[in-house]
Amino acid sequence: MSVTTPAERPAPMLEVDDVSHRYGALQALERVGFSLAPGGFHALLGPNGAGKSTLIALITGLLRCRSGDIRIAGHSLSRHARQARRRLGVVFQQPTLDLDLSVRQNLLYHASLHGLGRRQARERSDRELARQHLTARADDKVRRLNGGHRRRLEIARALLHDPALLILDEASVGLDTASRQALNEHVRTLCRERGVTVLWTTHLLDEIAPEDPVVVLCGGRVIADSRAQALCHHTGTRTLQEAFGRLTADHSLAEGPP
Repeated sequence: MSVTTPAERPAPMLEVDDVSHRYGALQALERVGFSLAPGGFHALLGPNGAGKSTLIALITGLLRCRSGDIRIAGHSLSRHARQARRRLGVVFQQPTLDLDLSVRQNLLYHASLHGLGRRQARERSDRELARQHLTARADDKVRRLNGGHRRRLEIARALLHDPALLILDEASVGLDTASRQALNEHVRTLCRERGVTVLWTTHLLDEIAPEDPVVVLCGGRVIADSRAQALCHHTGTRTLQEAFGRLTADHSLAEGPP
């Protein structure tokens, strides 16, 4: 039986290293640190105001990281931003598709922004449309798609340049239960079959499986970093909902009133 030594373990796909961020007098994040192993489905949880949006903005480059470092596939966003962003795909909470372009036109336009040639852009667009089961809708205007299909198109767009890390920020917001479940399972399939590392942020804890690694933010700090089932064991609760409630309540009580 072979044994994997620490030196042989795969390097983290995402490393958030001692990251802090302020908006004037407001401390949004304070010494946040965690890492994501490659090829898995990871969840980022936190109550409103926990700092999740700030953290996602820093990872995706919408905000500049001034304290600490963020590395994607070993590339520092501070020192090697271009190399880091090439490994990153993002599906933001707010849809960013052009409703008056066709499904394929949305992909081809995005491919051009990544510097893909016309032939390569067409090949990759066709590949991702097939993987997202959208080939039959390729020439339809995006406004004709339902919410679930639009999210699949955004995932197809995010995967055009073959990123190693895919961030989905509240991607299931606004979808019905069946569409949420289908989207969640589809993303998990990407992890299993393509080795994509996923960071999934959500307020809906039924989207998290017991074996999923979970990072919990509260008050701008990481208060838990383990698998969901371990959080339940640690807090003596039966469900992730109960564990999350106890963790965040205990943290708020420990900090005292604002």
